Amino acid sequence: MPELPEVETVRRGLEHHVAGRTVAAAQVLHPRAVRRHLAGPLDFEAAMAGRVITAARRRGKYLWLSAGEDALLAHLGMSGQFLVGDPDRPTGPHVRARFTFRDAGPDLRFTDQRTFGHLIFVPGGHELPAPIAHIAPDPLEPAFDREVLAARLRKRRTGIKRALLDQSLISGVGNIYADEALWRARLHWARPTETMTRPEIARLLASVTDVLTEALQAGGTSFDALYINVNGESGYFDRSLAVYGQEDRPCPRCGTPVRRDRFM
Repeated sequence: MPELPEVETVRRGLEHHVAGRTVAAAQVLHPRAVRRHLAGPLDFEAAMAGRVITAARRRGKYLWLSAGEDALLAHLGMSGQFLVGDPDRPTGPHVRARFTFRDAGPDLRFTDQRTFGHLIFVPGGHELPAPIAHIAPDPLEPAFDREVLAARLRKRRTGIKRALLDQSLISGVGNIYADEALWRARLHWARPTETMTRPEIARLLASVTDVLTEALQAGGTSFDALYINVNGESGYFDRSLAVYGQEDRPCPRCGTPVRRDRFM
């Protein structure tokens, strides 16, 4: 599933290619893409027609397009992609929704092979859509407070990796970047949060921020064609992974073969 660096890469592409443009028409090609828009596909299409996209925003693994006071909220799921291109190009088998614009320029297509992603039109959601109001700020947001998170972590009675994946505590981190950050911070994934010291938490959060920033600079991590940016390009942070997906390969720090443990 795309994590913060991948979703932020997509957000930046949407900001560049879509912000400032007016939607001519929205077309839902598979009802599952808007299954959480309870009013149905026709209502979704009508709500988006004529909307001016003012900005592309993100919190954690969610992104949304601001349209006046309202928002088009999206979650990419396992394989969701936003792709821009020639509006006359063929419609692929996995295109679930399509947006054309009044300037007759490149269209925007939501493609999702596994159909786990979804789109919702949220009235009044341009600042922070209500369906994701419970999600915590991520480490790259100005609203992120390390001291508050440190205190909350020490009150939890769980393993540190499980806590990193809890989007109500810290958003945007999934299996890939949790593993990489824990390795950098020299902390075991099952370490109980209530036993961690403030210096250890500070070291971990610094590692989380560093690995997310580096991955973002590399355009995210692409193991296959299911994650690409809006131009169809893959990220290349997979070349820098120290432990995630590196089972039986030598640890970059000590040379010991990396062991894969079952988790959740």
